[in-house]
Amino acid sequence: MNQDICQQIESSAHFRELVEKRQRFATLLSIIMLVVYVGFILLIAFAPGWLGTPLHAGTSVTRGIPIGIGVIIISFVLTGVYVWRANGEFDRLTTAVLREVKTP
Repeated sequence: MNQDICQQIESSAHFRELVEKRQRFATLLSIIMLVVYVGFILLIAFAPGWLGTPLHAGTSVTRGIPIGIGVIIISFVLTGVYVWRANGEFDRLTTAVLREVKTP
């Protein structure tokens, strides 16, 4: 019986749509995060003097601090965007797949 249900799910158009959309979206968010993170690491490697420059005279806060905080904030924002879409569109598609499987 479980094999039957798995075959029904795998043959569902909603399931294929769900897998395709989720994979594309996760790949896009991963690429964005990779570019941001690698960009930050490259700045650290190749422009440490620029990152170490104070934001303005008389302060010890350098350019690197807000940029580093920005990298962390972007990761939280991208996680929130994924969760928002997963709880909306992806959950609706999952429900549609389950409805198809439950109805004979």
